[in-house]
Amino acid sequence: MGSQQHQAASLASLGLRAAGGREADITGLTVDSRAVLPGMLFAALPGAKVHGASFIGKALADGAAAILTDQDGAALAAEVLTQSDAALIVAQDPRQTLAQTASLWFGPHPANVVAVTGTNGKTSVSTFCRQIWEIMGCSAVNLGTTGVEGSWTYPLSHTTPEPITLHRVMADAARNGITHTAMEASSHGLDQRRLDGVMLSAAGFTNFTQDHLDYHETFEAYFEAKMGLFTRVLSEDGVAVVNLDDPKGDEVASLCTSRGQEVIGVGRHPDAQLQLTGQRFDSVGQDVLFKWQGTRYQTRLDLIGGFQAENVLLAAGLCIASGSEPNDVIDALQELTTVRGRMELAATRDNGAAVFVDYAHTPDAVATALKAMRPHVMGRIVVIVGAGGDRDTSKRPLMGAAAAQHADVVIVTDDNPRSEDPASIRAAVMAGALNGVGTPSVTEIGDRAEAILRGVDSLAPGDALLIAGKGHESGQTVGDTVLPFDDVEQASVAVAALEGKI
Repeated sequence: MGSQQHQAASLASLGLRAAGGREADITGLTVDSRAVLPGMLFAALPGAKVHGASFIGKALADGAAAILTDQDGAALAAEVLTQSDAALIVAQDPRQTLAQTASLWFGPHPANVVAVTGTNGKTSVSTFCRQIWEIMGCSAVNLGTTGVEGSWTYPLSHTTPEPITLHRVMADAARNGITHTAMEASSHGLDQRRLDGVMLSAAGFTNFTQDHLDYHETFEAYFEAKMGLFTRVLSEDGVAVVNLDDPKGDEVASLCTSRGQEVIGVGRHPDAQLQLTGQRFDSVGQDVLFKWQGTRYQTRLDLIGGFQAENVLLAAGLCIASGSEPNDVIDALQELTTVRGRMELAATRDNGAAVFVDYAHTPDAVATALKAMRPHVMGRIVVIVGAGGDRDTSKRPLMGAAAAQHADVVIVTDDNPRSEDPASIRAAVMAGALNGVGTPSVTEIGDRAEAILRGVDSLAPGDALLIAGKGHESGQTVGDTVLPFDDVEQASVAVAALEGKI
């Protein structure tokens, strides 16, 4: 995406130095050669399949005043570059340089920014941060999987947008009066340096389990990408808020301490400053007992799932770490509401049985969601589960096994099959479910709407249904087509139809 401002900026004012001391007045930034206008800086970045340098010739022909690339890119486009008087900036890490340039180009961000990373819980934690700030009277947004939400809204196509979009959105938020922002930091976004140039007051870590191995290939590379939030983006005087209950929690805390960062530990762990000491569950929420620096507090959370208390305390820790008054933060917790598509109560049958929708799309998330529901449910738990196409295939049988291990009834259906054969994806999930521990009733229903209708129809008093996998998504991707599909809406329609209200 490109952006133009009325005033041109010198390379020096954007923190850039060109080869041979060449100067240029920049009128905009873009990573898309099709968006180049005269005077722009074109960032030719290395890609998974093709190097952006192959588009440098087109960018120069369209009037690019400067090119930002790496040594490989400069070598690839050496011929067209020598015939041009455009400024050439060769960076060791051009993605990081672009992020920092974009930050300077677009101008100030909201004064108070926190970011959270981890396999699960990022959206919940960042949304709870925003809700806490809003309850306290601050003008706040959260930014990630669900777009920009809160006191100002904006749609996004990625959890962590590419730098030009991210820094433009952050600057726009500040111009619209936003003072507080909570961001999700995805491993892809961190690996690709999209957050570099964002000034954070605090950063949070939720947990670390299997996901995105199709991109990172190894657990070590995936973990290292996430740690970039603390080792590279968060300054040494920033505060790290770490879930010490996760097996990787101590490692994250040690890493941050070694950099001189203050660490606020969260969880049941004896060293946690925000320590969860007790929970009592009922059909619509939970009462939570916790300590902050040794002082005991009790609060009511209208949220389903024990892990939600951990997400809430991590969010509270981030708000405190970024300067909010602890007592004001703690007072706000009882007003928090469910995050869209995260253990969201979608509908209730006349017999009291509840239907929940959750974004759980990893084996660990499915297990966590079902285990978290158990204390709230007196009867059976029914789960609808599937797996996405064109994604990590190794997790499919594991998702089926997790569903079978923790639910009483399993219905395997389609998620987003994308370009793959839906039946073969279902077969892999079914295989895991049928080999599960203490195998429950397992059924395969390919059509997701029918699966939801059948799941809702099976609910007796005291039962609950969990529709896992798609959460807040409003479409189902089959082949190259995105069909309108919303799990919450489908659940409501199924309940209304079965109760004779349609």
